[in-house]
Amino acid sequence: MKTEKALRNYYNQRAQEYESIYHRDDPIRQQEQNAISKVMKEVLRDRSILEVACGTGFWTQIVSQTARHIVAIDSSTEMLQIAKSKTIQPNKVTFLEADAYALSNVPGSFEGGLANFWFSHIPKTRINEFLLGFHKKIVKHGAVFMADNTYVPGIGGELVTQPGSEDTFKVRKLANGSEHVILKNYYTKNQLRDIFTTFTANLNIHLGSCFWWISYEVA
Repeated sequence: MKTEKALRNYYNQRAQEYESIYHRDDPIRQQEQNAISKVMKEVLRDRSILEVACGTGFWTQIVSQTARHIVAIDSSTEMLQIAKSKTIQPNKVTFLEADAYALSNVPGSFEGGLANFWFSHIPKTRINEFLLGFHKKIVKHGAVFMADNTYVPGIGGELVTQPGSEDTFKVRKLANGSEHVILKNYYTKNQLRDIFTTFTANLNIHLGSCFWWISYEVA
């Protein structure tokens, strides 16, 4: 689809500069990133994990400290090249180029799932499709963790809409001068509860100033 192709092209070009977002000189962002790391590691401790949209492996490296094994997928070749260069025990992670909407092609079943900073890139019309496919790969009562951005005006480019679409988009410029219009949806706590309650048990939602994060069990 056009949206997915544009997203993949954007992240291929952004790969080398991507992790700068995690090193911004902002105490609140750093505090919330630390909280995400702490909760994520506990939720997924000692589990085999399917990580969707692993990107450069930033979160893969962190969760590998407590997870038993991770199969980490992404559709961006350039992102995966960086991820594979991370200092992670080889027996802890397998990186694969794969489609988040075709997870049946990923071998195995898993005791947990991870999808950080991916949910906001899913078209609203495909949320159920993604979650159903994701949860099919995870055993019943398996643990899932997700985190993503809350809307902060002035951060991450101009927020725009497109005619006929219920999604929102960000206009972003990269260091190479290229400009990209990327699907980026933001959610309130109530909206997240409405989306995930149908699919989950023991849903926990935290909405911070910069990020939201959730954990739950696959129902």
